[in-house]
Amino acid sequence: MIQAVTAAVIWGLVLCLLPGARTRKDHSILVAAVAIATALSLNVDPIYLAGDQALGGHNLLDLFANILMVVGIYFLSQAILRAAELNDAPARRDRRGLLILGLVAVGLVLAFLRIEAPASSTKFMLDYGDQPAAALYSTIQFVYIGIVIGITGYVCFRFRRRMAASYFRVAFTLIGMGCLLALVVVFSVLGMNLAHLFGDQSTMQQLGAIYDTSFVGAMLFLCAGLALPPVARRIVQRTQQRTQAGLLEDLRSTWEKATATRKDGRLATPAGVIERGDPETRRLHRMLVEIEDALLMDPAASRLLDEADFQTLTRTENYLASHRDSQSGRLGMARWGRGKNRSGI
Repeated sequence: MIQAVTAAVIWGLVLCLLPGARTRKDHSILVAAVAIATALSLNVDPIYLAGDQALGGHNLLDLFANILMVVGIYFLSQAILRAAELNDAPARRDRRGLLILGLVAVGLVLAFLRIEAPASSTKFMLDYGDQPAAALYSTIQFVYIGIVIGITGYVCFRFRRRMAASYFRVAFTLIGMGCLLALVVVFSVLGMNLAHLFGDQSTMQQLGAIYDTSFVGAMLFLCAGLALPPVARRIVQRTQQRTQAGLLEDLRSTWEKATATRKDGRLATPAGVIERGDPETRRLHRMLVEIEDALLMDPAASRLLDEADFQTLTRTENYLASHRDSQSGRLGMARWGRGKNRSGI
């Protein structure tokens, strides 16, 4: 049941990431989400039994799901760490990280081959975890996850205050909380491995309850934190487009009044044409500059403007100032929220 719930949560994250997939240069978060969601989905009992039987009924699907999980955790960590960088330098291949990931995958395969698991089991570690090879198999996976998640959580808490946008700070905080709960999952699993080897069923049950709660919590916090930037970005973009359209409409009449005597300095294209995205901001800026130039060159033109016109000018100035500050203040996290940059959600 827990696997199905958490898999559904992460597939929901995938749906949140898909809208910006075409324009996003770095797909690490999407790859991570798909890999982790697939790994969890493969552990849903009916899917696992059917899939493993198709592979011969020797629990090979458990091995495949666990390798997918560590791959997903690696790409998740890489995307978050790049998002926290304070520069926008081109992404470099993480040779050392990929090498370690490869060694972990090989270690999982070698440990799995030494486990005697003749029949498909939806409770693999409960059924076969009393074998040292099975304990090693689980320990390799969760020690790697613990180290990667620990580093990621530390970076989230360290850099969250540097993010200009509030939703970026909230996202980093949520991800950091998810990483802390994931560490609880790791330690509970390692404890269960030891308890199983020594036959301590009571400790296993206690740690199992901690595992279930912390696992669900970790996935919820991580998915909420990862989904927040792209969703918030789309909301901000739509709000910004409506604000720009309104300002352009209001500023048009002011622009026509102020530049009536200086038509040679007007925009080359009609003022009513509203371009999409960044061109709108540039258009607002140019219209504002032309109005200010007209008023400077011909102070008498100010008498053509009423109080509403001056309020429109003030609102436009404030909007452009805030827009400029938000663009320059996003730091590395902007690469996560903005599809056109190399690191994004």
